[in-house]
Amino acid sequence: MLTIIFPLLLLLIMKPKWNYSMLFLSTTTFTSMIFMYTNFMPLNLNNMMSLDLMSTMLIMLTLWIMPLVIAASQNIYSKNMNPSLFLINIVALTLILVSSFSVSHLFSFYILFEASLVPTLFIIMKWGYQPERLQAGMYLMLYTITASLPLLAGIAIQVFQHHSYHLFFILYAFNSYTSLIWLIMNFAFMVKLPLFVFHLWLPKAHVEAPVAGSMILAAVLLKLGGYGMLRVIFMIPPISPSLKFYLMSLSLWGGMITSLICARQQDMKSLIAYSSVGHMSLVMAGVLANIQWGLWGAVAMMISHGLLSSALFASADMCYSMSNSRSLLMNKGLNIAIPTMSMMWFIMCAANMAAPPSCNLMAEIMLITCAAVSSKLMFIPLGIMSFTAAAYSLTLYVSMNHGPLNTLNNPALFLSPRNFTVITGHVAPIIIVMLSPSLIVLW
Repeated sequence: MLTIIFPLLLLLIMKPKWNYSMLFLSTTTFTSMIFMYTNFMPLNLNNMMSLDLMSTMLIMLTLWIMPLVIAASQNIYSKNMNPSLFLINIVALTLILVSSFSVSHLFSFYILFEASLVPTLFIIMKWGYQPERLQAGMYLMLYTITASLPLLAGIAIQVFQHHSYHLFFILYAFNSYTSLIWLIMNFAFMVKLPLFVFHLWLPKAHVEAPVAGSMILAAVLLKLGGYGMLRVIFMIPPISPSLKFYLMSLSLWGGMITSLICARQQDMKSLIAYSSVGHMSLVMAGVLANIQWGLWGAVAMMISHGLLSSALFASADMCYSMSNSRSLLMNKGLNIAIPTMSMMWFIMCAANMAAPPSCNLMAEIMLITCAAVSSKLMFIPLGIMSFTAAAYSLTLYVSMNHGPLNTLNNPALFLSPRNFTVITGHVAPIIIVMLSPSLIVLW
């Protein structure tokens, strides 16, 4: 843990420098990989901190994404938009996220779960593009804080009944109020995931956030919701079958509706944000299925979606810097101007529709089979969602890359080795995990 946290603390103490920050965060990524393949898992460090393979993988995802976030936010440095404060926010958020994935104390997890909101909100409010960022920040704050109050009540009930704060190894039964306690404990995570109906803060936050805010939200903060649900599974018994059916129906039909919304979106960031809701609804279905195959699928989807959606947001920002517009109508003809970038867009759109050789294919096969085993009626939303995902991914690719080049655009802004490095850093792990799925086998 010291090898991860020490460079981050060093960055906070020193006056942060742009290149040093990326170097330090990259170093911590590779040191964290050592934990993944040791024989000491699960590792119970003390009463407050424990590590197992799932938390280690999400720590690795966090540390892998953060240098790419800094690299993608080069405009903040080049335009001198207070880069030191930006780096302090990024490093503070990294520390909070690494700590939240490694704590085993329930109340500490709750505090860190809430604390992750503060730097994110600050990034959106300080470096966001438009005045509407104030409304987006308010939505983000109100949804998250309101939904997390029941979680605090659930933790209080847990401690009162069982006199234990431990997050990892509690296997007690709750008798007659199991379903109610399950809902209380998971409501905050369902909003963070987000479950359809509670998702309205997400498109607003994504559209108004700078590229760093969008990448962190999509890659790591949404995964906090999935991580919390996967932890709560082992703390309390499963919910009643009827409530499980209603929640899974809400999740999958909601995912289908958001996929249909994606098919008619003209705003790039809004399209990618709504597609996140559709993909995370499958994670919810895998968790609700409550079988090992579904839990593996949920973790695989969290990892692959975290990398892919972050790459899509980074690429959308690169197009925005070229055309000063997020509209698909204004960003055309990329294939003519920069064929290499067009190839990158094709790989990302193919992965978004779960085409091989991306890890999304493996995750979707596992989650779709889980949802179908729970009820045959789930085939209807699943089928429409899968078809629509292919439709909007292809629409995104064709709109961006084909057609005449807009004369107002400046393709020279796109031709940067940094841009290719950022996208390759996201896409390569998705393909590597698919080639060797044993990298994310958990239990």
